[in-house]
Amino acid sequence: MTQQLVAGIDIGGTNTVFGLVDSAGNILFKEAIPTAHFALPENLVAAISEHIEKYFLEFSQNYELAGVGIGAPNGNYFKGTIEQAANLKWKGIIPLAGLFSDRLKCKVILTNDANAAAIGEMLFGGAKGMKDFIFITLGTGVGSGIVVNGGMVYGHDSFAGEIGHVIMFPDGRQCGCGRKGCLETYCSATAIKRTYSDMLLRNTGETEIAGKVVDAKYIYDRAVSGDKNAIEAFNYTGDILGLALANSVAYTSPQAIFLFGGLALAGDFIFKPTIESFEKNLLNIYKNKIKILPSRLSENDAAILGAASLVWKEIR
Repeated sequence: MTQQLVAGIDIGGTNTVFGLVDSAGNILFKEAIPTAHFALPENLVAAISEHIEKYFLEFSQNYELAGVGIGAPNGNYFKGTIEQAANLKWKGIIPLAGLFSDRLKCKVILTNDANAAAIGEMLFGGAKGMKDFIFITLGTGVGSGIVVNGGMVYGHDSFAGEIGHVIMFPDGRQCGCGRKGCLETYCSATAIKRTYSDMLLRNTGETEIAGKVVDAKYIYDRAVSGDKNAIEAFNYTGDILGLALANSVAYTSPQAIFLFGGLALAGDFIFKPTIESFEKNLLNIYKNKIKILPSRLSENDAAILGAASLVWKEIR
């Protein structure tokens, strides 16, 4: 009997990862290619399609391609387009879903990477059985996906749910979006590096550590070793993140909030101050009702699973 597979594709500024996923969330095949190597989006589509077609030539007696899901920066779910993505070399509006559909002759669904990961959490991760939750990615920036009554919140133009760009401090840190004080300038893996440097300068007069690459992992390791500046950096980050999440609850009253990404891997160093700030700032009717949980998606597979889940959700 022929089984269905879905292709999951995650397009990043540096690399594009893709694979084939069955209905249970097993990845049967995956690859990665450098996004920037392709001057035109059509060339990337051709390269990925060739890999997928080669797989099905070898296993066509057992499987069929049910569809393609794509997670991409500035992905427009309604139009299937990538629009004005700052970290991609292709400018303007790219009809990426249409390009894949023309080549592979199947259903193609596209959205931004955080939305895709949120659907992946619902189908294959810790949000199974939940209809109302928020998914937060703490990586280079802060991404988010908001699920209400089992459906993703897209808004009228497909760009709803940008929690990373709520302004926490007017005239605060400069954000890549052009504004100042956005959440992601304080609570991303990138932002904690600045916070740690600020703590060092204030407490020791130093801003750098000679011979060390200071990133979120380094700051975590320093916190584990008892470095007060690193612990303070996590506490400051969690305090701001908890406040932002408490405010977001007032809009959708989710059952849970999931944290994903490099910064979320810091465990209690980020979760404890975030939860304390969250509960402190919640409206009384929400207190002690909403869990803040680590994502149960694998860091290595989340992008592919999230993208593939866009199609599996529709099939189900």
